[in-house]
Amino acid sequence: MTEKQTGQGRDQDKARSERMVHELVQRIDSHPGDADAYYELATVLVDLNSFAQAEELLMKALGLFAAQPVAVEKLHYGLGNVYYAAQDYTKAIAEFDQLGAQLKGAGYLMMAQSYMASGDHKRALVFGLTALGSQPKDVATLQVVAENLLALGNMAQAAQYYDQVLALDDHNGRANFDRGLVAMVQGEDYGPYFKAAKSLDPQYFEKGQKKLADIERFIQTQKKQKNETKE
Repeated sequence: MTEKQTGQGRDQDKARSERMVHELVQRIDSHPGDADAYYELATVLVDLNSFAQAEELLMKALGLFAAQPVAVEKLHYGLGNVYYAAQDYTKAIAEFDQLGAQLKGAGYLMMAQSYMASGDHKRALVFGLTALGSQPKDVATLQVVAENLLALGNMAQAAQYYDQVLALDDHNGRANFDRGLVAMVQGEDYGPYFKAAKSLDPQYFEKGQKKLADIERFIQTQKKQKNETKE
């Protein structure tokens, strides 16, 4: 895809989102008791990077629907997503942490992603595993667990979770690439994973070249240390 085509695609997405904003505002005006319309409008505003507007809208909705626990929980989840998208992870975690049973699994996953994004892989792993307890076959949750295990250097465990991801979604380019990194460290055949990743998600494959170089340096250092120990 050329840069011009990519730009046109972005413009079309923006125009579509702006149309949706208009439609959802009209829906709220005609059905002010529709909590889902507020949630959906906030989601579209996040797509447009209008984080302050999305936050203001959801804060208003939380006041309007304070007597409806189900609506309140969904709105808090939406507000957590606003803060996550705005990279305000402390506020995001505070919102996800107060969710009830209905959205607890999704909330734990988002807490894991928030901790991961802020570089706290140990806490991210704890919340990822907790989320997995209620959604053991969820690809996104399995992948978060695998990615944090990889970041912490627990390669054997990471391999197990990446294998589960790929058993459920073998067209996952990101998971194929990261599984290839794990295979490389463990001395396994990594070629097929990288080949699949390059085909399925070329952008992630290109971004991952630094990771690949770091892993190769790590392996060379390990080999050097082993040889020095033998001597």
